[in-house]
Amino acid sequence: MKSISFYLLFLSIWLVSLAQAQQTRKHYLSGTGSDQTVNWQFYCTAGQNSGKWTTIPVPSNWELQGFGKYNYGFNRDSSKGREQGLYKYTFAVPAAWKNKKINLVFEGVMTDTEVKINGTLAGPKHEGSYYAFKYDVTNQLKYGADNLLEVTVSKHSANASVNAAERKGDFWIFGGIFRPVWLEILPVKHIEHVAIDAPATGSFKAEVKLGDVTKASEIKAQLYTLTGQKVGVPFGGKVSPNQTSVTIQTKVNNPSLWTSETPTRYRVELSLVQNGKTLHTLQEKFGFRTVEVRKRDGVYVNGTKVKFKGVNRHSFWPTSGRTMNKKLSVLDVNLMKEMNMNAVRMSHYPPDDHFLDVCDSLGLFVFDELAGWHGNYDTPTGTKLLHELVTHDVNHPSVIFWINGNEGGHNYDLDPLFAKEDIQKRPVIHAWEVFGGFDTQHYREYNYGIGSYDLGHEIVMPTEFLHGMYDGGHGAGIEDYWEAMWQNPLSAGGFLWDFADNGVIRTDKNGILDTDGNHAADGIVGSYREKEGSFFTIKQVWSPIKIERREIAEGFDGTFTIENRYHFTNINQCSFSGKLVKTAFGTTKASEQSFTVTAPSLKPLEKGTIRANLPAHWQSFDILYITAFDPQKKELFTWSFPIALPEKIAATVVKTEGTGNVQISETDSLYTLSANGMQLVLHKGNGRIQQVKNGSGVIPLTNGPVLQEGVNNFKSFTRRTEGKNVIIESTFDRKNSYNTLQWTIYPSGWVKMQVKYFPGAYFTNLVGVNFSFPEEEAKSVRWMGNGPYRVWKNRMKGNQLGVWEKAYNNASTGEPPLTYPEFKGYHSNLYWMQLETKGQPLTVVTPDEDLFFRLFTPKPIVDEYNNVQMTFPSGDLSFMQGISGIGTKTQKPETTGPMGMKHIYYDYEKEPMRAKVLTVYFNFSGKN
Repeated sequence: MKSISFYLLFLSIWLVSLAQAQQTRKHYLSGTGSDQTVNWQFYCTAGQNSGKWTTIPVPSNWELQGFGKYNYGFNRDSSKGREQGLYKYTFAVPAAWKNKKINLVFEGVMTDTEVKINGTLAGPKHEGSYYAFKYDVTNQLKYGADNLLEVTVSKHSANASVNAAERKGDFWIFGGIFRPVWLEILPVKHIEHVAIDAPATGSFKAEVKLGDVTKASEIKAQLYTLTGQKVGVPFGGKVSPNQTSVTIQTKVNNPSLWTSETPTRYRVELSLVQNGKTLHTLQEKFGFRTVEVRKRDGVYVNGTKVKFKGVNRHSFWPTSGRTMNKKLSVLDVNLMKEMNMNAVRMSHYPPDDHFLDVCDSLGLFVFDELAGWHGNYDTPTGTKLLHELVTHDVNHPSVIFWINGNEGGHNYDLDPLFAKEDIQKRPVIHAWEVFGGFDTQHYREYNYGIGSYDLGHEIVMPTEFLHGMYDGGHGAGIEDYWEAMWQNPLSAGGFLWDFADNGVIRTDKNGILDTDGNHAADGIVGSYREKEGSFFTIKQVWSPIKIERREIAEGFDGTFTIENRYHFTNINQCSFSGKLVKTAFGTTKASEQSFTVTAPSLKPLEKGTIRANLPAHWQSFDILYITAFDPQKKELFTWSFPIALPEKIAATVVKTEGTGNVQISETDSLYTLSANGMQLVLHKGNGRIQQVKNGSGVIPLTNGPVLQEGVNNFKSFTRRTEGKNVIIESTFDRKNSYNTLQWTIYPSGWVKMQVKYFPGAYFTNLVGVNFSFPEEEAKSVRWMGNGPYRVWKNRMKGNQLGVWEKAYNNASTGEPPLTYPEFKGYHSNLYWMQLETKGQPLTVVTPDEDLFFRLFTPKPIVDEYNNVQMTFPSGDLSFMQGISGIGTKTQKPETTGPMGMKHIYYDYEKEPMRAKVLTVYFNFSGKN
């Protein structure tokens, strides 16, 4: 029995070793990413910790490990003192590898790379940062012994064109071996590379490059699903002696197609066979899909016209620079999918291989880019790097376009080489240029469309638009842009700039998070992927299920009109849920009830209805929510609809009755009113609050109301009694006091303020009233309204109606500390608010619809073009009926579309019936 067991063990080991001998082996000399590294010896020639041998984790950027100097692209580093990194690593090579072909592979090094094995150059110096390259080191290795790898890395290139394309850009410039390094161990006779073309028709073609096949052989192939089921029949082709490549083909009937919505992939297994013996086996994943550009029409994937909801993405993480890992790739793609994006542009260089793997598996269209920010590679260098780019990324079904440089960084000599290198003949575009049937120009004003986007002849697809800065851009303006793009048949969508803030941890500045001022604070998410308010605006605007605006009024039958904005998915593959909520004021617990929603069969681009199956007593609730889920059960968005309007909620919250009477006294300049332990002092000349207090102390609300962008001409105040209530009001005069203010003081200690006023001009940024309140007193706010994020006039989408709470913070979007949601700013659709302070709380209720409340003023933003323009009223707290938009890095608010323009009020003739009316209740009693 022992001999049989030993024989079986030996047989299994032999079979495993045989299988390994037939397959490519990958032996890492470095780690696999930023989350798994290997220490190498290291010497930096300049900057931090230079001039001494020590160790460094590989892969990494050396600045993040405390070496060298930090450089942002606009900070032109002089040639004097430019850094080099010297690396050494000793590794063992088993004797069993002696009869193998061994390549030394670098996934990415910044920037020029000189490699030695055991003191001998492995090959010519490699110039260019973002491209995988390899050396055949078979004859340089010592087998059964240790080997010394030496790598000299120059942060800047000796090639001026490489520096122009890669080093002089609007992004951080790093140095180092920043992507993995490994040995590729192959049989001597092997499959060197395979390039696949698998269009939606089901035809399959592969160009198989061979290495050292000196005798007659054959390639055998079989297609599989990713779960292992065979697809079709075996196929292959004969290989003549010394033949270096062979093309094999087959056909699959009715394959499942790869799209961003249905990322179905297959696997091909290729074997090099000689005299019945398998010498080498290679596996490659792919997807069946066709990309077609129809000039003066659009982009078609698998015969379906698509619009790209895209974003630009740098490979970047604060603690590791451009060194990433697969977990971070999964995180980023999932965040993009959560925002309902379907595309990503690789700006301004090709990404890690694992990022493309994740785009393949989760479904994102990828625009893969040859580097060139505003400069380009020379033709010999670009030809070599283009070959490396296409060879490396050719089989990813997610990659559907190539981009030859960005914003003038185009080498036109390289354009025809993409088709020569790419078996799939993917389309090629230039970012920010009219080229190849596309107008990809960046950052055009909304109204620029009148001249070109709407009336031109090219397919319009800006590869950058709505350049974010801090809280501006991205969500601010996107609804105007997207609706125009969606309706324009020549629009193929576009790509926001950009995905994440590129804040880097400065090891030379006590670990601060540095975005180089406003240069790198451009993201929809923070450096650590914190979600800003625009994240949720984009999520709603780009939801592939659009629910049209619906007022829930008398006669509502539970139906909502929807539009299917998917390209490949029927709505019956999605699902919906519904919820009714009865809100609660103060500490009372809310109640809720779920209901079902019927999903119809609606093909892409069709409109129809969904029906909420509501209970009979649904009108007793305050808010209705509907959530849509994609076929994978992930939330697309949750919409909220008010059932109870502010007037109804106010009637249940505001208490006017009291046991006592309102007491009033006056001096030459003041009214003093008392009720239920509350005392309110008003100025007789202008009606503004001078002081508020109750039995527990002072409520520091003063100096209001003050009209913003209106004439503060409240005059000639009088007092009168109406039942138990006391009314203090100004006198209307068409000429001198046409704006009026009325205070009503109730026995309960509640107070009503009603302002009737005329906006200051036809074109007005801000409409409403302000008060003073010491910011240092604020602790938190709880409110019923839209939340939890602040809004701008041109960024209203993304929030839900509900009851929200957040603690005070002094956050400035995009700047540390990154605390979201921000406390300060405008908040929409107020019902009630409770401002908790270090002293007395302030409670505010309104019966008015569409009222904004403003909490203090965020830190002013300074940008070199003065475009962001965060416009706020005077004072500290405001109740507004019109607020301002916010600009982007490249545009002022008014050029981002109609929503960013000022408010327009026509035909006010200073008549009371034409005035705007703003009503707010205050509870000054300190009692709910």
